[in-house]
Amino acid sequence: MIVTVSDTRTEETDRSGRLMRELLEKAGHPVVAYRIVKDEYEPLRRLVKEAAADSRIEAVLLSGGTGIALRDTTYEAVRDTLDKEMPGFGELFRYLSFAEDIGSAAILSRAVAGVCGNTAVFSMPGSAGAVKLAMTRIVLPELGHVMREIRKDRK
Repeated sequence: MIVTVSDTRTEETDRSGRLMRELLEKAGHPVVAYRIVKDEYEPLRRLVKEAAADSRIEAVLLSGGTGIALRDTTYEAVRDTLDKEMPGFGELFRYLSFAEDIGSAAILSRAVAGVCGNTAVFSMPGSAGAVKLAMTRIVLPELGHVMREIRKDRK
């Protein structure tokens, strides 16, 4: 499932959501759901929980709302749904952002990932550049491994 967190984007203007879909489908991962939602804590938290309860959805990929502005609540909403956090995702994303793209402004990113039930959850910044970096350097190379680990002890 792809979720774009934005108060202003539409399907026509959602470059990041389109890019995520293209990259996922090119890598052989079907996209079964796509939503654009406002950056509001409780609806976001509820959406991630509902997606995790849907057997068709193995991973939820969110873009947007990870900054430090007052309106940015995606980090808190996602974090509060996770059963297990993968702190390495945010750490590695910020490192790569610092080294390859935006320098010290990388500290402003609150990218987060983890597991909610049997579902992988990755939350990244909303810019197309950030989505491309996260998807090509971290998410897609590890998604299969993450899913195998989630399924390993669950029947």
